Amino acid sequence: MTVTRPARLTGAALAAVLALVPFVWILRDLAALGSPGDLFRYWAGDRFPLSRPRAATTLLDPLLCAAAAGTALAALRSRHAAAALAATGAVTLAVRLPGLWSHGTGPLVTALAELALATGLLGTALAGRRPPAGPDEPVPTRPRPGPAAAAGLLLAFAALLLAVWEVDRAVRLAPRFAVDRFTGGRSVLGAALGVPPGWLALVLVALYLTAAVSAFAAARHTRPLGLLAGGLLLGFGLAEVARTARLHLHYDVRYVMAPELDLPGLATALYGALAGAAVLALLAGRGVPDTAPAPRVPAATPPPPYPRPPGW
Repeated sequence: MTVTRPARLTGAALAAVLALVPFVWILRDLAALGSPGDLFRYWAGDRFPLSRPRAATTLLDPLLCAAAAGTALAALRSRHAAAALAATGAVTLAVRLPGLWSHGTGPLVTALAELALATGLLGTALAGRRPPAGPDEPVPTRPRPGPAAAAGLLLAFAALLLAVWEVDRAVRLAPRFAVDRFTGGRSVLGAALGVPPGWLALVLVALYLTAAVSAFAAARHTRPLGLLAGGLLLGFGLAEVARTARLHLHYDVRYVMAPELDLPGLATALYGALAGAAVLALLAGRGVPDTAPAPRVPAATPPPPYPRPPGW
């Protein structure tokens, strides 16, 4: 399926606005915290010192901002951007749903705006599709089977790890606190635009599994879906590695005792960073072009019978 030119322009405009919304909040946080380094440490989970102002954004916001900007460029450049529009719209719609019951006016308005833009992306991707005009019109290529299968394995294992970690946390917590991790209750302290951690983990597991199944099937929409999943996996993995490194290497020994190294958590973070980078590398290459159908050979004229009948 291809996308009509009006749908491509509409999708590019919607994606550009969708990228602009969190970008404005990021600029606000930069002005409040004072430096990009402090903001990145906050995104990575470093909340010290507590006397500094809190950021309204989380690491998810710059990642979604980059995804929406890439989708806008894809819609402008390619007639096969339906999968990119749909993937970005669906993920944004899923992660912004909890914002509807946020406690601030600004976050609520932001959630409503992003939900409307994400719905518009989905509607544009569905309504703007059309079949190829003819057999000579190019169609999206399928990923190469080997790299696609490898990316699918990496994403499937990442989904399994994240699901195991979330189940382990839910078992260790009291039922009320475990529910708050999915609904964003008062026991979960986070940024104004933050997504409840359990809800975010559920969305990421669904995204990783969907991208893995698509990669195993070598579907035509594997590349945009896999690149989005790989980018999120890489971003969260790098942030967790940076947080762990800062926690264990850059603390003041006069006031803070050295924390115990969380080896399973560090290994999971390293896997997320390396697997996300590998998925991006595996799916960024060119796909396999469809083989052209063999030309039909006209049926050969049978030779005359021998001996020839009378009157031949």
